[in-house]
Amino acid sequence: MTDTSDLTLKSMIDETCRLYPRRPALSTVDGEPLTYGDLRAQIDAVILLLGEQGIVKGDRVAILAQNMPNWGIAYLAITSMGAVVVPILTDFHVNEILQILRHSEAKLVFVSSAQYDKIGYAELDPNIVLVALDNFEPLPTRAPKDKLSDFIYEQGKQIQKLKNQALKAIGAIDTKVHPDDLASLIYTSGTTGSPKGVMLTHKNLFLDAYITTQFQPLNEHDRLISVLPLSHTYECTIGFIIPMMCGACVYYLDKPPTARVLIPAMQKIRPTLILTVPLIIEKIFKMQIYPQLTGNPLFKKLYSMPPSRKLLHKVAGNKLMKTFGGQLHFFGIGGALLSYEVERFLYEAGFPYAIGYGLTETSPLIAGSNPQNIRFRGTGQTLDTLQVRIADPDPKTRVGEIQVKGDTVMKGYYKDAQRTAEAFTEDGFFKTGDLGILRKKRDLYIVGRCKNVIVTASGENIYPEEVESKLNEQEAVLESLVLQSGGQLTARVYLNQEYLNKHYHLDKMSSVPAEKLILNLLEEIRAHANQNLSSFSRVQKIVEQREPFEKTATQKIKRFLYQ
Repeated sequence: MTDTSDLTLKSMIDETCRLYPRRPALSTVDGEPLTYGDLRAQIDAVILLLGEQGIVKGDRVAILAQNMPNWGIAYLAITSMGAVVVPILTDFHVNEILQILRHSEAKLVFVSSAQYDKIGYAELDPNIVLVALDNFEPLPTRAPKDKLSDFIYEQGKQIQKLKNQALKAIGAIDTKVHPDDLASLIYTSGTTGSPKGVMLTHKNLFLDAYITTQFQPLNEHDRLISVLPLSHTYECTIGFIIPMMCGACVYYLDKPPTARVLIPAMQKIRPTLILTVPLIIEKIFKMQIYPQLTGNPLFKKLYSMPPSRKLLHKVAGNKLMKTFGGQLHFFGIGGALLSYEVERFLYEAGFPYAIGYGLTETSPLIAGSNPQNIRFRGTGQTLDTLQVRIADPDPKTRVGEIQVKGDTVMKGYYKDAQRTAEAFTEDGFFKTGDLGILRKKRDLYIVGRCKNVIVTASGENIYPEEVESKLNEQEAVLESLVLQSGGQLTARVYLNQEYLNKHYHLDKMSSVPAEKLILNLLEEIRAHANQNLSSFSRVQKIVEQREPFEKTATQKIKRFLYQ
């Protein structure tokens, strides 16, 4: 991307298609890539389709689909014509999806065949047009009640279309896309459970992407495999807009990103970049790498000594690099805190990882780094165009709320003036709700969420994320959640079934009742974690979580469900 004079997504994709018409742009892993020349033609065709359906600048157009090349085509067409894209997470409940369509006042929905049943038979507003994302063909929303109502509805569409054309012709409708125009309306449930429509402008998204490329450059030879949902800002900005800005190619999986699907895909594509969330790499480490590193008494002894542990990490890191295709130069991790033991492995292995921090409301990146400038246990440096401060820091720990101000911060929450006002300070800083520390002015370290902090009777602050990190270090634990319940610090842990089968043979007949074995293991986990925690942060009660925790799109546990 060379032209930054016009900070819009339209100018971005126009420039990239002009520079790299023959380079691959979007593809499935097993498909034939669309070139940027193909992409240009497809975007123009979808813009024409939108116009035929009566869509004009400012109208909201939703996308309800799993990741696929056509998702990106629809996104770029919507934003290039000045309409507002409303990406909807496929994991949302049907009731939430319908609520989003109503609240956003979407006039058209691009829906994939895999998601059609969620809305295809629902009582949608008759003005909402459905278009199949698989082939960009309009779909019937529902059967007309009678021929007369069908005729009236179709005539109304034609009248609106003619009206829009006439208004455009006389200049009454502004068709030019401006940097401060709304580009995307993203509904996020987050960990608190209350959906909000985040309003992001073209400038918000363009600048966040462009600034990120300044410390982690991409070029037209880069290849990215997409494993996170495009409807989330993290994947959309960093894993889609940035590659489109730089002429790189993004590959999509036809199936969920399980190891059985992902590993062959990486061997074939040999990606240079991957974006992920902590839970994915933590599972790989805990279930595959760590057991191999400590699988026999000799290795276990060697692993307990730092010099030999580092050597073992180097060997395992090289093996992991080959598993990922051998060409990786950027393994981005964001969305939640990464566990200490897993980051230590990546760091000592010399694996090209980098950690970023941000929110949907900030487009998303607030701080990040590249693999050459890692701050161990940190999230890198704050973007140099942002003002970032720590509000009301604790005198002892210097921990306080992270607040930001700048051109990548949202306009506000759609049709929600009260929550918008509550989200900002009087001097215009956005309150992230996250706790952190700033060192050397720009090095940011995350501690946890403001709403999660537990204050003891003696006034001490307990950060659940720190306690959970200690619990999750143990091989028997896959996930944990720490809450205050009945005046006690209580941990819920989801156990590693493979570990249980290997060490306790719960998949076979045992002389000791399984329930007693689990209770003894839970107490061992609690005792081990407490050895490494301050006295006021120690877990007093521990219980087993029988099913995986409900999570957000970036695999953060929805805490509100377990309060």
